[in-house]
Amino acid sequence: MKHFDVSVRGRGAVGQALALSLARLGLRVALSGAPAPEGPDVRTYALGARSVALLQQLRVWEALRESTPSAATRVLDMQVAGDAGGTLAFSAWQQCVGELAWIVDAAALERELATALRFSPHVALLDEAPPAALVALCEGKDSREREALGIEVERHDYGQRAIAARLASDRPHQGIARQWFRAPDVLALLPFDLPGEAGGYGLVWSLPDARAAELLALDDGAFEHALNEASHGQAGRLALRGAHAAWPLRLARATRWHGPGWVLLGDAAHVVHPLAGQGLNLGLADVDTLCAVIAERQQHEAWRSLGDERLLARYARRRAAPTWAMGRVTDGLLQLFAHESTPVKELRNRGLTLVNHLPVLKRWLTDRALRG
Repeated sequence: MKHFDVSVRGRGAVGQALALSLARLGLRVALSGAPAPEGPDVRTYALGARSVALLQQLRVWEALRESTPSAATRVLDMQVAGDAGGTLAFSAWQQCVGELAWIVDAAALERELATALRFSPHVALLDEAPPAALVALCEGKDSREREALGIEVERHDYGQRAIAARLASDRPHQGIARQWFRAPDVLALLPFDLPGEAGGYGLVWSLPDARAAELLALDDGAFEHALNEASHGQAGRLALRGAHAAWPLRLARATRWHGPGWVLLGDAAHVVHPLAGQGLNLGLADVDTLCAVIAERQQHEAWRSLGDERLLARYARRRAAPTWAMGRVTDGLLQLFAHESTPVKELRNRGLTLVNHLPVLKRWLTDRALRG
């Protein structure tokens, strides 16, 4: 049986990126897990600068933009609206960056990662997971192997579902991402180029379970009517392009991220509300950090095993604060805008407008989002 240094479990974007990154370090990697399900994938990812830099290192970013030019769209501005007149706007120009984020076709990105893996001589794609010095669990929020290890997960189910879809607009998006915070829903329209359309968006609409079920039961015309009412026509007249999908929302964090010979990354370690679009950014930052720790080992501690707990503890320590902070921020925003009392509504909307007039704070928020 062939010997592997690392066995990566999970073939989503995080697992694939990890396998490629480890292979660049000269390690022998086995990647296993169920392939992506058949059928259309309407998800879009909002990727920050750190995530894009990692994909550039893996030579996936350029391949994605060359093979499918419409698969990545720049976010030049972001407009956030409260539910009582509060507003907050971010501009790439004002923040002195090329773009605030990129909105990326999830399926196209995972295809390019899979293509890169087929040409990586240090990665073996296997049906069954082999033994290895280090097992990296990237199986997602419902990881079976995490459960088998007996790792507890601190979990809060929001009683909400996120609805995702592709939308066409009769008006160009101009690189503007739009978001509405209201009680009890959060609506995000992410600029996304659709071939043959004047403008397009990726939809992420977070709603209470009952309301989400009502919307999902509607025919396309009725769904579009509800969506256009909710967006107030600010993004133009919106129409569905293809199917929509939905999934339950939760806040979750594994109580342990590492042990002798194993480590958690991505949604297997932490899950946050999608209102900030940081889920995959956090997972790719996990990949970047773990590979940096392993690279440091190769330079200074080659005698130490890849599965050494002290080594893996360094990774966990470096990722603990950023992931905890993002979870608190997204949960706090959601809870703040869930209150329907008039005093709270006025306070939170004034807060949005106040932040809008504090350039230093806006720059700090932008920097945190871009770095992941």
